[in-house]
Amino acid sequence: MNILLKEISHLFFPKTCVACGEKLLPSEEGICLSCLLKLPKTDNFKEPGNRAEILLAGRFPFERAASFCVFTSEGMLQPIIHQLKYNSRKELGVALGRLYGNDLIGSDFLKPIDALVPVPLHPKKEKKRGYNQSEMIARGISEVTGLPVSSTSLIRRISNPTQTKKSKNQRWENVDGIFALKNPPDFASKHVLLIDDIITTGSTLEACANALLECPDIRISIATIGEVL
Repeated sequence: MNILLKEISHLFFPKTCVACGEKLLPSEEGICLSCLLKLPKTDNFKEPGNRAEILLAGRFPFERAASFCVFTSEGMLQPIIHQLKYNSRKELGVALGRLYGNDLIGSDFLKPIDALVPVPLHPKKEKKRGYNQSEMIARGISEVTGLPVSSTSLIRRISNPTQTKKSKNQRWENVDGIFALKNPPDFASKHVLLIDDIITTGSTLEACANALLECPDIRISIATIGEVL
């Protein structure tokens, strides 16, 4: 009966792909299959020394870093991320996480990971948005990999302005010291995968990592959905 109702609803209230605007099939969620196949994937989790790792090298200790897709202002990923962050389409984060998780399963990149840690939002901002987009991505990765999501230990203690349109130095000043750990032993001797939506300058990830490094013997890797070229 639920399937029949879904089919009827889709017939009278058709949903469209957030990337291309075409009508979705009942089995498609948010993004059509055609657009999914066209996503500019990097597969750079297979490449030690990739662009993301070069960007972050020497700034803090980390094991690996990778991004699912290339992100450009006119590219296919841009409208998907925009809908995820600003139009209450949290299911898109889960869907992107599932896609990335399926690529990562069985890889050397994922094998040593103990837990997924999404970059946190400030509680006021998360309440206003209704969810944390990075946590939705982590939930999607968790669904297909079985790795646990830890979303309460790393916190954003200061509500900083948006990073959009800030220079590299301004971005770092904007996030310096805004993250903290509620209980540093939580990740002791564990390898955590820090999850974010987009990596631009890496300043937010660096600030998160500096807070995580309070944990003894922690190892940190990083995964984002988009990478700005």
